[in-house]
Amino acid sequence: MRPLGCVLAACLLLLQGSEGVSYYDYYAPDGVVSEGLVAEGSTFTLNGKPILIFSGAFHYFRVHPAYWRDTLRKMRAAGLNAVETYTPWNLHEPRQGEFDFGQLGESMSPFLDIRSFLQMAQEEDLFVIFRPGSYICSEWEFGGMPSFLLRDYTMQVRTYYEGFRKAAAAYFDALLPHVVDLQFTRGGPIIAVQVENEYGHFGYDTDPRDTLYLEFLRDNMIANGFQESLFFTSDTPTGTQDLGAIPGVLMTANFNSDVEENLDLLKEMQPNRPLMVMEFWTGWFDHWLSGVHATVSPERYSDIFERIMKYNSSINMYMFIGGTSFGFMAGANTLDVWPKYAPDVSSYDYDAVLTEAGDYTAKYNLTMEIIRKYNPLTGIVDHPIPPPQRPKTAYPAVQITEAISLPTLVSQHESIETLEGPVNMEALPINNNNGQAHGYILYSTNVHLNPDAKLKIRGHVRDMAQVIVDGEVITKPYAKPGDVNGFGFWNGRDQELTLPGSNALAELSILVENLGRVNYGKPHKFHQKKGLWEGPVSVDSLQLNEWKMTPLEFKTSKINSLTGWSPFNGSLSSPAVYRGMLEVSGEPQDTWVDMRTWGKGVVFINGFNLGRFWHPGPTKTLYLPAPLLKEGANEVVVFEQYTAASEIVFSDVPILH
Repeated sequence: MRPLGCVLAACLLLLQGSEGVSYYDYYAPDGVVSEGLVAEGSTFTLNGKPILIFSGAFHYFRVHPAYWRDTLRKMRAAGLNAVETYTPWNLHEPRQGEFDFGQLGESMSPFLDIRSFLQMAQEEDLFVIFRPGSYICSEWEFGGMPSFLLRDYTMQVRTYYEGFRKAAAAYFDALLPHVVDLQFTRGGPIIAVQVENEYGHFGYDTDPRDTLYLEFLRDNMIANGFQESLFFTSDTPTGTQDLGAIPGVLMTANFNSDVEENLDLLKEMQPNRPLMVMEFWTGWFDHWLSGVHATVSPERYSDIFERIMKYNSSINMYMFIGGTSFGFMAGANTLDVWPKYAPDVSSYDYDAVLTEAGDYTAKYNLTMEIIRKYNPLTGIVDHPIPPPQRPKTAYPAVQITEAISLPTLVSQHESIETLEGPVNMEALPINNNNGQAHGYILYSTNVHLNPDAKLKIRGHVRDMAQVIVDGEVITKPYAKPGDVNGFGFWNGRDQELTLPGSNALAELSILVENLGRVNYGKPHKFHQKKGLWEGPVSVDSLQLNEWKMTPLEFKTSKINSLTGWSPFNGSLSSPAVYRGMLEVSGEPQDTWVDMRTWGKGVVFINGFNLGRFWHPGPTKTLYLPAPLLKEGANEVVVFEQYTAASEIVFSDVPILH
């Protein structure tokens, strides 16, 4: 037996004026633990006592750490006894062999102190369901996997392939020892650990999945000290049955429909184990160009929740709070219908129980009511008062005062020259030979252009391209659905573009944007190299092999050190960077950057990348949490690919469609 480390949770809750005992006091009286979470029979037990798990998904890397505790308190006040989180490999290992758990001093480092997050969950009287990957889906860039994996041209992600296996093991060997002592059996909050994620979907029809790979991950977790926690997998039973399962490991279900069919099948596949819905999808995510903000009505949410409860099933609400895919971290899907490739917006609001900004919704009140109805410990454990809503404001508009042209911007970046045709981002010899993970890449060359010269890019552009001749943008911005089948967009294959020419040498540049690597799908969909690489580029059938390639990653250090600003005299004719200053009086408050009058690009606040904007939407605003602001002057920088507005407007509410 080991003493339970958390005695602070009860104190915190009592300070909020609630009565009764904490979950930790109930499941570990006198701070003593003899066993962890057990999944046998019809009910889970924790330390020998029956437990019905009420959990919510909260990704620490999508919510500013200054708001972690407030969010956890809102979850506990709703009646939850657990919080679930993924871990993003590509943030925790930004370069191979270099790990970040909050200490690297990069823009996202403060979001990555996972140990503090887990300890804070325990302080707020919540157990933890831990989902470390290596793949997490989550509408996150490349499903959480690092792009440096793609430098191996024979890479087979999510398999027993040696190159992937070794990389995943190195990540686990850094991550797991960092939190292993936070298992419930050792006095911490972690009660369950997931092996991989929705692996039944990673394959074709009923072909067997790579169980050897799954067992390798499980064995690594055990070797790293996680033999005391309950392991589980998660899939949709009606879609994949037990294809993603590991013998002896608990299967759980992911869905937001067909409740009875999924839970009946789950019970049939493992009749002597309790039921757990690991992902009850409380809403859904948004793709660029979809035209609407995806939602699930409170009525439908409540109905599905109640039907799950009637099975005496434990539940994890995915998402309880969605948060934001800051920077370039939003993922993408490939579809069998238009637009084929569907990049995700930066907002991960998800129409969840709490909004992107952590505000209450009708679903929150319904959640509280349903948990009170079905929780066997209602009236025994504390029921804290929900924290107050955080204030929001619409700051005065910021006038654009300065700009940097594309040539000036490019001159402040290192370029790589090639004589063998354009190279994909991941293969570039930058970032200590880890390649380029995110952002844009500019391919430039000099070529003799005749009148009406024909530019041809073989294969597809990954993902969008703007063609610039002697500083003039030739390609047109997106205007209608059919445009994605044309030149410069991902669906256009072997497309041609007519270029202006005057029988003279001209500078030809192609700016390519990585809109996000696919985070879900069958194995062939994870071949996610970005840039120009599928085939040669030619002008009037002459193949162009000499290129200067300039990666534009827009890292915080680069944004904060830009020089060459000139007075703003209206939008420049090609992609450019613009700047204005936001003056904040008093304590900063949450706000949204309203980009409806702009075209397409990225917004930075004091060097921090808030995410992408794109005029067609559906989202028209970017959430700006107050901790990213400071009293006084705040630098607002916009990279605009098309036409800049003269000001940046703020809103006190999001515009999601």
